[in-house]
Amino acid sequence: MKTDTNIKDKKEKKYYSLYFLIFVLFLYVILFVFNPERTQSSLEASGRLFIRIVPIMVVVFLFMGIMNYLVKPRGMLKYIGKGSGIRGWFLAISLGILSHGPIYVWYPLLKDLRAQGMKDSLIAAFLYNRAIKIPLLPLMIYYFELTFVFVVLVYMIIASIVEGKIIDAIEERFRKIGSKKRVFY
Repeated sequence: MKTDTNIKDKKEKKYYSLYFLIFVLFLYVILFVFNPERTQSSLEASGRLFIRIVPIMVVVFLFMGIMNYLVKPRGMLKYIGKGSGIRGWFLAISLGILSHGPIYVWYPLLKDLRAQGMKDSLIAAFLYNRAIKIPLLPLMIYYFELTFVFVVLVYMIIASIVEGKIIDAIEERFRKIGSKKRVFY
């Protein structure tokens, strides 16, 4: 019986994106009727944004493809899974700092990693540390001086670990009280 409901849930989720697309297109048609100039400028801005993120999306999808081809889920779990330890934290923090581009482009990769067993706490640390931008560090040092920047960066890394540990604690608490669903989806 569970498999029937899981299949139904997956089918419903599959169509949400299609419904959303139809809704957005419908809104654009209505907006075009009332204000064609602004609607056209909005579509042009969306097109420019799309052109800017396509190269980043290509790199992320290539990375996902290479990762899925080269790395087996069981081998990856020792680096980002339940028993990853300090190695997993270091990897999540480092990759969060090194990652570039819009965050929403990284969501599919993080979803795949999570499906393969990446801990939610490591995903949180990755996302938190994306705020540290290596190309902007020289500018930040110029305006705020090295000591301040160093303290802020260390604080951000520590805060990302604390945030991840809080997520672990919340999930563990829900597991203990018998919730069969995951806390975060």
